[in-house]
Amino acid sequence: MSKSKETLIMEVVLSYLNRQNRPYSVLDVFNNLHKEYGKTAVTKAIEQLSQDGKIVEKTYGKQKIYFANQSQFPDVEEKELNAMDAEILTLSGTLKEIQSSVRSKESLLEALNSSMITEEIEVKLKELNKDIVNLKTKLNHLKSTTVYIDPVQKNKIYTENEKCVKEWRKRKRVANDVIEAILEGYPKGKKTLLEEIGIETDEDANVAVP
Repeated sequence: MSKSKETLIMEVVLSYLNRQNRPYSVLDVFNNLHKEYGKTAVTKAIEQLSQDGKIVEKTYGKQKIYFANQSQFPDVEEKELNAMDAEILTLSGTLKEIQSSVRSKESLLEALNSSMITEEIEVKLKELNKDIVNLKTKLNHLKSTTVYIDPVQKNKIYTENEKCVKEWRKRKRVANDVIEAILEGYPKGKKTLLEEIGIETDEDANVAVP
């Protein structure tokens, strides 16, 4: 790289650091200059400026930062520093408010993006209206064809059914007891006995006690 090119990069870097007057790493300077100059060239310029005392180098662990030489700037009165601190505090509060507003708007934007657009809502509404019509038609059909049973009559049927089932179980139990008693002295099996006396079981009729 030519001397004039190196000098130009040094002037650009020095001007940037003096203008910003805040600490940066080599990578920060390289990126903030929009990578207009090669990283190696920027690194070399920063190191040379540091050696010449035009900028200050500080090391924190493995990290090195560089900033403008403060001796070139005029002293600032304490009153002015206090005013700056107050302004920083005010600006920090404003920043927090803006960040909160941004987060709120981002949440709203996300909700809006996940919501259906007007055209989609119209299509969905048509589908729902169609479903409503179909369901009403089905309901009307059921109402016109369904035979309603009086609650009293319904309870009477349930009571009678329960009574019959109870009697069914009772008679089945008595019949089984009698058959088991006969089988004690019967030389053949149960199936043969049932066939001889002509008894048809629930199983033969494919029914079961509820």
